[in-house]
Amino acid sequence: MTHATTEKIMSLQEFLNYDQDTDAGYELEDGRLLLMPTESEINRRIACFLFAYFLQLGVSFSRLTFKTELVVMGSRTTVRIPDLMVLTETLVQVMEGASRSLITLDMPPPQMVVEVVSPGQENQQRDYRYKRSQYQARGIPEYWIIDPIQQQITVFSLVTGLYEQAIFTGDRVINSAFLSNYNQSYPLTASQLLQTQN
Repeated sequence: MTHATTEKIMSLQEFLNYDQDTDAGYELEDGRLLLMPTESEINRRIACFLFAYFLQLGVSFSRLTFKTELVVMGSRTTVRIPDLMVLTETLVQVMEGASRSLITLDMPPPQMVVEVVSPGQENQQRDYRYKRSQYQARGIPEYWIIDPIQQQITVFSLVTGLYEQAIFTGDRVINSAFLSNYNQSYPLTASQLLQTQN
């Protein structure tokens, strides 16, 4: 469960300078520091499986990233850390040589963002409501919510500035604009990605 660790409102610079003397991960939500829950094994496996699948499709490893911070628009400064991101070639070049894996508002958006939902109503609301509107406003072409609890994958595709959604469950093959750019010799189903079948 995520929760604010302080009521103090932080600026982006204060967040970037924050000295984390633990291995814990933090996001910044509307200026408040949020301690992120430790990753469950199923969430880790899902993210790693998708990373490997994208590599197999031919997505360059330099475009795939875990733990990269993403500044988005909120009522106050907000920094998200998606479970997996696919960068554009342009963004890879912009970030070349950076001392911190951080995508700021003046950089192009990533091509795709993936969130794996952690248990708890607060986490579900954050992924389905807040992050959805923030990623849409940031102009991210595709946002996937992988939900092991609901046993579904929701794919949001940006169409004229707004997200349209498609939900995939069971043995249904996941379709998206991003995937259509690649020859899928082995189409990916919802159950494969949710690790309900090997």
